[in-house]
Amino acid sequence: MMQRVKPRRGQESVWDYPRPPALEATDRRIRITHAGVLVADTTRAWRVLETSHPPVYFIPPVDVRTEHLACDSEASSFCEWKGRAVYYDLVLPDERLPRVAFAYPRPTRRFAPIAGYLAFYASPLDLCTVDDVRVTPQPGSFYAGWITDDVVGPFKGEPGTMGW
Repeated sequence: MMQRVKPRRGQESVWDYPRPPALEATDRRIRITHAGVLVADTTRAWRVLETSHPPVYFIPPVDVRTEHLACDSEASSFCEWKGRAVYYDLVLPDERLPRVAFAYPRPTRRFAPIAGYLAFYASPLDLCTVDDVRVTPQPGSFYAGWITDDVVGPFKGEPGTMGW
């Protein structure tokens, strides 16, 4: 296993996040832009914090341009902690990004505050920011964590981490 990176002042280690994951409200500014369209902009997100994963940000639908989302009725997944997820495509006039976002319409009781909130994969999008700083997508196409300078790993999804 890779060695835990020791956090510096003002940083968090994903190895200090709990399992099962924690849910934490955040007032950090979360913005998503693609092809010149502001897809989401909020200071009312929740973040899910799980051991070895960078935070996954869940955005209230009122702060998302949902007219650009189309539910992929053939896609779903199940999380032992949060429940069944549904997936959304981003649909713009000249482009369709499949399964770029997901939500838990009826999450478990512990994750009830994020019912219907949307989480986005950063990798296919032009720009995802936390407090106006560009995020790095969590490695691995399965994961939706956002890496910022104040979060250290190693992160699930990097080469050699599938057995974690």
